[in-house]
Amino acid sequence: MPAPDITDLAARIIADYTARGLKIVTAESCTGGLVAAALTEIPGASAVVERGFVTYSNDAKVEVLAVMPELLQVSGAVSADTAEEMAQGALEFSRADVAVSVTGIAGPDGGTMLKPVGLVFFGIARRNGVRMHYRCDFKGDRAAIRMQAAHEALRLLHSIVED
Repeated sequence: MPAPDITDLAARIIADYTARGLKIVTAESCTGGLVAAALTEIPGASAVVERGFVTYSNDAKVEVLAVMPELLQVSGAVSADTAEEMAQGALEFSRADVAVSVTGIAGPDGGTMLKPVGLVFFGIARRNGVRMHYRCDFKGDRAAIRMQAAHEALRLLHSIVED
């Protein structure tokens, strides 16, 4: 069960997107479905959550979301470019209006000097052509980083619907 602040935020998202007739798709790597789980915890989520993709491996990012293998080789799975491509792919392979993606290093291993544990990139894509990315550097253990990333993805979904 999600933390209360995540649940409250998810409830606001479901209400706001329902009122606007908008649908969401998620593309998650390091969060492993936590964003979709938080949204679908809310009654009425079926009016908003169109689908969710958990693309943990690079192969899944390529096969399911059409992220270019060359992009993964050059930029890596944890990058702004990959986050944007994941969001765009999720949008293209769904009937949603807004896509959010999450890719990062939750730890405890896998970090480097350039890409430390806690580095997470988010992507947003909208049917009207808007694409953007966002970077966060979270602290804590694996569980804390994943929950912070899920919360931030929800915050981004909430902020973009207010535009």
